[in-house]
Amino acid sequence: MIYRKLSLGLGVFSIGLGLAELIAPRRIARALGVEEHEGVVRGFGGREMLSGAAILAAPAASANIWNRLAGDAMDLTSLGLALRASPKRGAVWGAIGFVAAVTALDAVVARGLDRTTGKFLPVAAA
Repeated sequence: MIYRKLSLGLGVFSIGLGLAELIAPRRIARALGVEEHEGVVRGFGGREMLSGAAILAAPAASANIWNRLAGDAMDLTSLGLALRASPKRGAVWGAIGFVAAVTALDAVVARGLDRTTGKFLPVAAA
């Protein structure tokens, strides 16, 4: 089942990204030209860590990937706002492109899990 493997990969990716956002929010905010918003970066890091942990706990449950997709929407919205205020528009556009690509992957995996496993939510074995 390739979607389950992709889901696991997205879970590991979420944890790695979340760690980076938690450990170096100032550096990330500076790179995007939004130094005054490092708290937002840190908050998004916490969200990524929780999302990754949920995916690793139940990789066949599509709800966890749909949750990542909702986080991607938050990221894209925030980056869109940053685009208006940041002097580093090229870096922000690069981040938007990266998040858009991950969003597409999340959507493919979530739909694939819905079709192949039929498990929207993790269900305990009876």
